[in-house]
Amino acid sequence: GGQSWSVISPDLSTKDPSRIVSSGGIVGDNLGQFAGEVVFAIAPSKLTRGLIWAGTNDGKVWYTRDGGATWNDVTKNLGAKPWGTVREIWPSAFDAGTAYLVMDYHLMDDRHPYIFKTTDYGKSWTKISDALPQDHPLDYVMSVAENPNRKGMLFAGTGHAFYYSMDDGAHWTHFQNGLPASPVSWIQVPKDWHDGVVSTYGRGVYIMHDITTLEQQDQVPADAEAYFYAPRPGFRMARSGSAEFRFMTRNAPRDSAELQIADASGAVVRTMKQAARRGENQITWDLQYDGPAQPELRTAAPDNPHIWDEPRFAGKDTRPVTHWGIEGTQRQGPLAVPGHYTAKLTVDGKTFTRPFEVLTDPKLTTSQADLEASLQMQIHVRDDITATVKMINRLEVMRHALEVEAGKAKGDDARLKAISAMNDKLMKVELMLITRENLNSDDKWFVTADKVYMNLIWLYAETGLGGGDVAGGANYKPTNTTHEVLQMIETDLNAGKKAYDDLMKNDLGDFNKLTGAKIIP
Repeated sequence: GGQSWSVISPDLSTKDPSRIVSSGGIVGDNLGQFAGEVVFAIAPSKLTRGLIWAGTNDGKVWYTRDGGATWNDVTKNLGAKPWGTVREIWPSAFDAGTAYLVMDYHLMDDRHPYIFKTTDYGKSWTKISDALPQDHPLDYVMSVAENPNRKGMLFAGTGHAFYYSMDDGAHWTHFQNGLPASPVSWIQVPKDWHDGVVSTYGRGVYIMHDITTLEQQDQVPADAEAYFYAPRPGFRMARSGSAEFRFMTRNAPRDSAELQIADASGAVVRTMKQAARRGENQITWDLQYDGPAQPELRTAAPDNPHIWDEPRFAGKDTRPVTHWGIEGTQRQGPLAVPGHYTAKLTVDGKTFTRPFEVLTDPKLTTSQADLEASLQMQIHVRDDITATVKMINRLEVMRHALEVEAGKAKGDDARLKAISAMNDKLMKVELMLITRENLNSDDKWFVTADKVYMNLIWLYAETGLGGGDVAGGANYKPTNTTHEVLQMIETDLNAGKKAYDDLMKNDLGDFNKLTGAKIIP
């Protein structure tokens, strides 16, 4: 961890004392940033333990295969001019003997680009930068990086530009796209993220977000009407996450694109639709499963008979259950766990499938088993909410039909009495599932204890992604108390289901006769 250090190499420079001199000038600037005879680049292999490359700012190139016990000088094999600065060495992620090296001579007034590649541990080198621009004073190369997700795909940064190659340096493509014309001092490509991270001198750090389209550009058939790129992994974060899906259409699609996400068992857990356009498109999955059903209140509010005259409901046939803090919770879905999934894209009648993986954010320390337990609880509560809402919505449809019939039956006392009696039966069951106050679509009501629907919503917030001032527990295994509370709520839910089933069995026929409806159980 850096508490102690050991020297693992001899002096790897040319050991030329004539190069170690004062900076000169009126005031000496001998802080070391311009010192000669120092190791300027060091790069351990990600493939082979103990394999380390090193380069100096006086042109020396070395490697060790035993963690520094012995060093091999391969400078002469490079065939380069002396006194270059080895700015960077990049060991390949695909082959231990392969490495890429940047040699910079601009301090020697040679401003051409120099990138070399070896495939045999430095026994021989090939210059792969001849296709880069050569004539600008800032064309010298400062950085190079290999894409760990595609062999032969390289990135290079010069004193004023950024390039990529799909063929190991045989050809290079200039790629700025928002990156300022500044020195590119460092490049990283995090393997799991498929991003390009670029450090500039004086202009900040820039990120090329999701380079999968660059990686796969030569895999798109020339005559393809549409193409679904293989997605990079998604990431399960703390109470959030995302996975991105990119696709190309040759022409503007006639209909919206549909994306279905299936888990490892093949069960569809989320369906999304999005308008698509000609060219490149992206759909982002927030790692939430489909959410619960939404209450659709159709009747007049118990304490506000003129509620449908309010501007917020103008032109609408239904209204929501409104309460402080629950709007997001009502719609959010259970949060997916790390694992293997399949994405199915349908665009203009054509269907494409791609497997992908959701990985765990390294900062999330919860075990997979606990995340699975959390997901199952969220699904359980969501399904209870949906079951409750379906009963509420059916009862609202029926009671709205009675409202319509009551409006037609003015002056017919007997019929009005029958309608009122039927409404009372329906209302009695509905109030087992939701409070009278919740039927007002008004969040100022806090006067009675919650019933099944609202109790489930708040439990959903507690076990899932939160709501109101509840942070949410999607990152944690449900507690014993959570299971006990759910059991208590489900006791009330089951009582409501029984009353609902009895109503549909015993009174639905009379309701249909009374309203002329043809509702089936």
